[in-house]
Amino acid sequence: MHFCMDWQSIDFDWNQVRAFLVTAEEGSFSAAGRALGVTQPTLGRQVAALEARLGVTLFERLGRSLPLTQSGLELLDHVRAMGEAASRVSLTASGQSQSIEGRVCITATDLFAMHLLPDALARLRELAPGIEIEIVASNDIRDLRRREADIAIRHARPEQPDLIARLLRETPAHLYASTEYLARNAHPTSPEEVSDSEFIGFDGAGRLIAYLNDMGLRLTQDNFKVFSENGAVAWELVKRGLGIGVMAQVIADRTPGVERVLPGLKPMPIPIWLVTHRELHTSRRIRLVFDVLAETLK
Repeated sequence: MHFCMDWQSIDFDWNQVRAFLVTAEEGSFSAAGRALGVTQPTLGRQVAALEARLGVTLFERLGRSLPLTQSGLELLDHVRAMGEAASRVSLTASGQSQSIEGRVCITATDLFAMHLLPDALARLRELAPGIEIEIVASNDIRDLRRREADIAIRHARPEQPDLIARLLRETPAHLYASTEYLARNAHPTSPEEVSDSEFIGFDGAGRLIAYLNDMGLRLTQDNFKVFSENGAVAWELVKRGLGIGVMAQVIADRTPGVERVLPGLKPMPIPIWLVTHRELHTSRRIRLVFDVLAETLK
């Protein structure tokens, strides 16, 4: 089916939209002006013109602070997608993506690094073969401000205001066990039966016990005979039939030989944040890697 675009309905100035996007990410007109190489008054006029064209207020003017209004928040995701598309078009049209070189360090949890990053890196290899990628697979939170990594994939929003953070999506997590384990333990079908099962922990089980009990289970430390802070190791133990574990559905769906336990149990949301430092606006290689990760992980 051919989709007919209503071209007459598209009526905006890209410079105004870009001014809004960079101001929202930088947090002030002065910082956005430095990133774009324009004066602060020029940037302010572009944002004001966009607000007038749309008939909404995008920023609350509170001294030096520029928090987004609800209308601004709703517009931001759409504008970010436009910015990413414009960046890719520019790089592709000029052939610059092929010439971008240098190293970019990405940090992610061991499980996400194993299961989700390869697809993104394959796409990046096509666009910019000159970029070198270093992957730090760790569950520790690396300090981007100290350049311990350039881009981080995290499951919590960073507290540092000088970092750029984007919530890509929330992926559901569930209880899983191997087919072998479920056959051996009569496939528990109720929270009461699951509460008598063996579990694999990944944090000493403390936080996990509290979270699962809030969902209606009745677990104690006795349920957790084995745990590992390494998520890949914990998941391997689940696959080998040593107990029930929690896993993101996006990873479990890629894993043969495991089944969901209590499919009717409420899913556990796992946010996926993409985080980087302010160099996003000045480094073409970090911008390109960030955009490819955002596109792939969505």
